[in-house]
Amino acid sequence: MSNVKIRLTILNFLQFFVWGTWLLSFGKYLNSTLGFTGEQIGAIFMAVGIGAIFMPALMGILADRYIKPNTVFGALHILGAGMLFLAAQEQTFSALYPVMLIYLMLYMPTISLNNSISYEILKRERFDVVKAFPPIRVWGTIGFIIAVWIVDFLGWGVSENQLYFAAAFSLILGLYSLTFKTQKPAKTGEKFSLYKALGLDAFVLFKERKMAIFFIFSILLGAALQITNMWGEAFIHDFGSLTEFKDTFAVKNNGIIMSISQMSEVLFILTIPFFLKRFGIKKVMLMSMFAWVLRFMLFSAGSPVGIGLALIILSNIVYGMAFDFFNISGSLFVEKEAKPEIRGSAQGLFIIMANGFGAMIGAYFSGWIIDLYTANGVKDWDSIWAIFGIYSLLVAIAFMILFKYKHNPEEIKKAEEAGKI
Repeated sequence: MSNVKIRLTILNFLQFFVWGTWLLSFGKYLNSTLGFTGEQIGAIFMAVGIGAIFMPALMGILADRYIKPNTVFGALHILGAGMLFLAAQEQTFSALYPVMLIYLMLYMPTISLNNSISYEILKRERFDVVKAFPPIRVWGTIGFIIAVWIVDFLGWGVSENQLYFAAAFSLILGLYSLTFKTQKPAKTGEKFSLYKALGLDAFVLFKERKMAIFFIFSILLGAALQITNMWGEAFIHDFGSLTEFKDTFAVKNNGIIMSISQMSEVLFILTIPFFLKRFGIKKVMLMSMFAWVLRFMLFSAGSPVGIGLALIILSNIVYGMAFDFFNISGSLFVEKEAKPEIRGSAQGLFIIMANGFGAMIGAYFSGWIIDLYTANGVKDWDSIWAIFGIYSLLVAIAFMILFKYKHNPEEIKKAEEAGKI
């Protein structure tokens, strides 16, 4: 592997390592250690959605027109390290919420900037981006998994140490990114349009019934993803309050158990071309939705030992299909249906719907459900997961009825040849 690829691999590894240090375990920390209500935890996780709606576009404008991308990226991570350090010291909702909101508004744009920096450097070094970037990006997922494992092994999942740990690596990543050389934004005679820069021109797609339905369901599926991120570890951790489960491997290492989801994600990505060619985009999306149903229902029947543990592990394996089959095939659908002049904005709109509005809705309403099914500090997880499963089932049935799309294997073949999948 060339020196350039190694350096970009480290960049991608650290980018998602920072996220993995806290994303899955933070809800557990807020619930078990700080004693926040479901609604309060939901409000904090809504900040993920807020950060994903406008900040990536705004920071993208900055990197495209005024400041070198790696400088913007580095500054965001260095400032983010400071916010994480402050967050680790706050123990009340009123104090922690604004700090995490600011942090997530700093972090979320770095995901797209990470891709932009990688693409620019690979192109400058004359690499085929389609072939060279995926093996580099997969190390981001590996970084996420390793971070989860470290936090879990060290017992930091219910401690503020996860935030100090994240702050340290955010600072390291920010400083490391400043060592890269990226191009200064070129001045063009084109008149600047904030409307286009924010991707608002892609909202014209809502005039088409098929696209409007697709984007609405992107929000609904984004909500399901946020539910998993928020409550997965907290669910398994809560079994520790029962004598027969408190010393089980799953309770003591719930982060490792949940990281099976990310391992599954890596594997299911490889199966997407086969499923798309065989079944088409609509059926693949439906597979994703029914996988979410199965994901939640298996959690509802799960426990930390025996068959119950097998069901939780199976739920984590199913996650790969639930996540990948909608996100990847959905991105391909947008690529095919949007006109070339708004294709980039349309992809951004897809992210805003799923990771922005979807995440906000999932965070708020799941917190409300959690509070509704909590009595004397004890959560009725069986009912909670069953409700989330029923929600996913209704989404799948509605999508099956409302979304009309005819499978054309030739179009999938052309997309594959063009490197889109």
